[in-house]
Amino acid sequence: MDVQSIKNRFAIIGNSPALNHALSVAVQVATTDLSVLIVGESGVGKEAFSLIIHALSGRKHNPFIAVNCGAIPEGTIDSELFGHEKGSFTGAVDSRKGYFETVNGGTIFLDEIGEMPLGTQARLLRVLEAGEFIRVGSSKVQKTDVRVIAATNKELLDYTQNGKFRQDLYYRLSTVPIRVPALRDRKEDIPLLFRKFVIDFAERYKTTPVQLDEEARNLLLQYPWAGNVRELKNIAEQISVLSKDQVVTANDLRKFLPEKNMNRMPILAHPSATTTSQEFANEREILYKLFFDMKKDVTELKKMFLEILQNPALATTAAQFNGQQVLNDYHNEGDYMQPAAVNTYQQPVTSSSHHQPVLLHNDNIHQHEEVEESLNIMDKEKELIIKALKKHKGKRKDAASDLGISERTLYRKLKEYDIDE
Repeated sequence: MDVQSIKNRFAIIGNSPALNHALSVAVQVATTDLSVLIVGESGVGKEAFSLIIHALSGRKHNPFIAVNCGAIPEGTIDSELFGHEKGSFTGAVDSRKGYFETVNGGTIFLDEIGEMPLGTQARLLRVLEAGEFIRVGSSKVQKTDVRVIAATNKELLDYTQNGKFRQDLYYRLSTVPIRVPALRDRKEDIPLLFRKFVIDFAERYKTTPVQLDEEARNLLLQYPWAGNVRELKNIAEQISVLSKDQVVTANDLRKFLPEKNMNRMPILAHPSATTTSQEFANEREILYKLFFDMKKDVTELKKMFLEILQNPALATTAAQFNGQQVLNDYHNEGDYMQPAAVNTYQQPVTSSSHHQPVLLHNDNIHQHEEVEESLNIMDKEKELIIKALKKHKGKRKDAASDLGISERTLYRKLKEYDIDE
C-alpha cells in the first residue's frame, strides 16, 4: 500500500517530505513484529501512527490498547501492565490480569515511555526479550505474545546518559525509530489542516466554514504552534464557533492565539532597529544574555583587583573608609554633624603612618587569567545536595526537607549524580 492510500484511509492531511517519509517507514515496518519507537513533540499525532502500524499488521484482528505511562501512578503501573495476585498489596482484594495478558496476540501502544519508572522498565525489557512476565505478588512466569509500539516526546538517548532510562531498553525499543515532524517543520501543511478542521467543525455546528485573508494566512504560517496539530485543531474550533465574520483577518486571528506563544514568533527587524530588539527575540536569548553579563561583571571585578595589586597607588582611597578617619573628617556645628568638605573622598590622603593603608605587593603579577565558572544547572544541583547532606550529617529526611524536595526524590538524585552519603 502506497503512502497516498494510507493518507486517504486514515485521513492524514499533508504533503511534506518529512511526513511522507515517516508514513513510508510505518508502512514498511507494519508487516513485521519488530518493536517501534515513535518520536515527536506532543500533539503531532504519534498515536495515529501506532494505529496505522497495527491496522496494517498481521495482528489487526486482535486487540489494540493505548497506555499513557505518564498518567499511571508509579505505585500501580506494574499492576496495570502485568497484573497482580490477591493480597499482593493493600487494596488487592482479587487477582487481576494486566494489559500484557489481556492483549495477548495483539498490540500495546506505550505512550510517553520516558515517564515509565526504572523498575517497570526492567520488567518490560524481559517481555521484549523473552515474552515473559510475572504478576505482582506472584512467582509464576507467564508467557505473552504482544507487539510493543512506544512513543515519546523526550530524547530518550539523553535520558540514558543521566540514568533516567535504561540503555538496553532504549536500543531494544528503537529497533525501528519513526520521527514524526513538528507542525512548524511542515508549514506547507498548515493551511490544508486548518481548512480541513474548519470544514469539519462547520458541519458539526451547522455553520459556514470560515476563511482567512492573506494577512491572516501569513500569520498562521509564522505562528510557532508549540502544541502542533492538536493546538491548530483547537484554534480552528474556537474560530469556527466564536468568529462573527466569515472572513477572518489577522487582527481577528490574534485574538485566538495565546499571547505567550505570540511573543515567541519571529520578528522582522527594521534596518534602523537597535540590537537590543534582536537580543531579546526569545526567552532563551534573554537567559543567555543574563549569564554572559554576570560573567562579564565577575571578570571586571577580577581585573580591578589585579590592577590594584599591580598599582598600589590605586588602593590609597581605601583608607578613606577607615572608621577613625571618617570620624575625623567630620566636625560639630551646633546640634548637627556636618561633613568637613565635599572633596574629602576625592583628594589623596596625606595622613600619618598610623593611618597608612596596608598595600598588597606582588611584583610577579603581570597578567591575569579569566576563569570560566560552570553555569551547568545539574552541577549546581549536585553541589546543593552535597551541602545539605553535610549540614544535616547525612540525614536524608532533614536534607530533603531543607532542599524542598521529597525524600524519595533526594534518593533518586543521589543515584543520578552518584553521590556517596
